[in-house]
Amino acid sequence: MSTRTIASLFALHVIAAISATHGEQVLVDLGEPLDLRAIPARAVALSLRGEGKGRALRLETNTGHAWPGIDLKAPGGKWDLSKHGHVAVDVTNCGTKEVTVCLRVDNPGADGRKNCLTERVELKPGSEGTITVKLPQGSAAGESLQFVGMRGTPIDGAAKLDPGNVVNLVIFTPKPKTAHAFEVTNIRAGGKPDRGSSGDLPDPFFPMIDEFGQYMHKDWPGKTHSLGEMHSRIAEEATDLATHPGPEGWNRFGGWAKGPQLEATGFFRVAKHRDKWWLVDPEGRLFWSNGIDGIRDANATPITGREHYYAALPAEDSPFGQFYSPGKWAPRGYYKDKGGYRQYDFTRANLLRKYGVNWQDRFAGLSHRRLRSWGVNTMANWSSEAIYLKRKTPYVVAVHFGSPDLRASKGMWKKFSDVFDPGFREGLAKRLAREAGKSAGDPWCIGYFVDNELGWGKDVSLAVATLCCPADQPAKRAFVADLKAKYREIAALNTAWGTSHSSWEALLAAMGAPDVKKAGGDLRDFYSKTAETYFRTVREEVKRIAPEQLYLGCRFSNRNDRAVRAAAVYCDVISFNRYTYSVERDRLPKGIDKPMIIGEFHFGALDRGMFHTGLRKADNQEHRAKLYTEYLRGALRNPQLLGAHWFIYKDQATTGRGDGENYQIGFIDNCDTPHPEIIAAAREIGATMYRLRLAE
Repeated sequence: MSTRTIASLFALHVIAAISATHGEQVLVDLGEPLDLRAIPARAVALSLRGEGKGRALRLETNTGHAWPGIDLKAPGGKWDLSKHGHVAVDVTNCGTKEVTVCLRVDNPGADGRKNCLTERVELKPGSEGTITVKLPQGSAAGESLQFVGMRGTPIDGAAKLDPGNVVNLVIFTPKPKTAHAFEVTNIRAGGKPDRGSSGDLPDPFFPMIDEFGQYMHKDWPGKTHSLGEMHSRIAEEATDLATHPGPEGWNRFGGWAKGPQLEATGFFRVAKHRDKWWLVDPEGRLFWSNGIDGIRDANATPITGREHYYAALPAEDSPFGQFYSPGKWAPRGYYKDKGGYRQYDFTRANLLRKYGVNWQDRFAGLSHRRLRSWGVNTMANWSSEAIYLKRKTPYVVAVHFGSPDLRASKGMWKKFSDVFDPGFREGLAKRLAREAGKSAGDPWCIGYFVDNELGWGKDVSLAVATLCCPADQPAKRAFVADLKAKYREIAALNTAWGTSHSSWEALLAAMGAPDVKKAGGDLRDFYSKTAETYFRTVREEVKRIAPEQLYLGCRFSNRNDRAVRAAAVYCDVISFNRYTYSVERDRLPKGIDKPMIIGEFHFGALDRGMFHTGLRKADNQEHRAKLYTEYLRGALRNPQLLGAHWFIYKDQATTGRGDGENYQIGFIDNCDTPHPEIIAAAREIGATMYRLRLAE
């Protein structure tokens, strides 16, 4: 059946009626007769429940597709939604597992990234929610502007979607690991267009960034308008910190001084107490790691090719010229493969303006006082050594190191290491040697995260990548040696795998992937061996240099049970970066009873002069604080979680870092001004977290 025929059939049952009462446009009237067979569906069974206006469209999805869902085509080819501010759908989770449901609004040519916008809702069993996709509103000036090097731009997504030419709505679940059942109702467009910063753009638009690194064409609470205003905030914050010295009942480490007394070893350790996993601080007190990543002053943004964005870049020979520097880190985005760029750090310049020539020491000391006042007891990953080695707040250390690649592997940040190459252990040992006399043996150091968000892939991917490497790859030689020991003759392997290699040397020389169905058992076995070798080697080297510190894992970004099971054998704590709205129900694979820690989570909003919300959006600062509170309360209720770390201390640069990230995800902005809403939420959590954790 052609797309045109499907659209025509479905259009018979779609009404674009306007509700005079609420100003909403019904996009799909579920109360009318519907031919469900005319709705394009992927791995979904459709049915209708209820009657009349209360009728719901039920979707029962399975795992037979990466994106199971449906397309709702616009009647007549398109909806003109330019007079509305959003598209929304109400969703009810009818299943027994938590489900993520997405709504995608498409222009012609949508592919999931281009010409579309997507939002999601995460629902516990039996709960209801609404997915709302905000429709961007451009202007004549905005349509002609070109932005590079930023994930979000001042024209508020207008480059990704034209509200006047919406052709399709997609409702789906992203990469589900189990079957789900949910119902959708009230599929509508509504609200008034919110022009925001994009509706009244000045002409000319550039420059758009002021001397402090802020967006020039908009105002917001907390924006810095002058040097005098910046200086006045020093005294204001000093009063605030004195008024809020920190949670009562904490000891010097941030452990629960008024709670149970356990064995004191002089270092952090893990223990199970009343069926919940905890950290135990050096004094033997229960400790739950409530942390913030990136306690550091650096926050540079590339300026090469974008010099016209900035109104007041300083002269090289001025006191602020010291904050220019060369940059080359760009794993993706506009600056990738450009051979480097020139960058400027507005945050450091602002700290010099605010605190004077000893700004680094003042910022370091202030950061420790802030965290204590805010109820935060851990300086988390990527924090500055110069700050955490003041030893006033417990900290973790981020360990990254150079080692030989598994050449055919893939990853978000880098290729996977060849853990069978001696250079893997050598590179790690060289990096860890730098911790001797600093974090190694330091009672304030909780432990080490080694690596971050590696490309673990599916449970055969590393083994397949190994076979796609050249013959001199040590991992490939190890894999072929294992196969030779198992099958003895190449003919036996060929029979099992359905291959036709003439010899073991020919298998080594081949650089293609076998049939995963036929070779799957061997591929999974070598994947497990790779994971086990990785975690065992890292543990041995961590404990060799720092036997008293904890090995906190690799910060999984995607869940792979085979890799997690290997981590459980060797890690003291298994770490995950979990950008979701709740981790209360997160658990390790069946049969594993080990502690977990969240290495990253965040929420951001667009009401403080920034252009991107980050990986999980909030409506505004109040909503961001609420989401933060709910996330941490859920984490405290999870018996396997002994901590959660927010990413990150400062909002990212307005015009982005080397990979373009420019998220509003900080506790402070780039002028060193705290965001009061999330700080108030943090203080509430810090004051109650130990009682909540133990009581639950």
